[in-house]
Amino acid sequence: MQKIQRKLTTIENYKHSIPIQIRFSDIDALSHVNNSFFAQYYDVGRIYYFEDVMKEKIDWTEIVVVIVNIEINFISPILQGDDIYVESKLTNFGNKSMKMEQRLIDKKTGIVKSNCKTILSGFDRLTNTSIKIPEEFKTKFLEYEQE
Repeated sequence: MQKIQRKLTTIENYKHSIPIQIRFSDIDALSHVNNSFFAQYYDVGRIYYFEDVMKEKIDWTEIVVVIVNIEINFISPILQGDDIYVESKLTNFGNKSMKMEQRLIDKKTGIVKSNCKTILSGFDRLTNTSIKIPEEFKTKFLEYEQE
């Protein structure tokens, strides 16, 4: 069987964007958002991205992918009062994995505060093993990104 790998656009077009609420508890002693919260912001973006693609609330006990790698770059500090959005897109889909890119951007200034690359793998919770990502799941994501 031939392995199908689909490379999606890599230009800076993010179709999915949601605002992030910066809470007082996110701020550290240096008066900016502590870097540990960036991963949580990316999680929020990924959750809403998945729900928008699937066009339904997702039962996360039934999800067929898990994160196997995440890389976060901290470019500029996020401060209380910044108008931060997390933007998300799918950049590559293989048989067993998918790659996402996200960024935190200040909508008022256009400054990218951070970027993130994530690899997710197909996963079977019952056997605790990697699996091929179902075609219907893959199709929804590819259609969303190519609209």
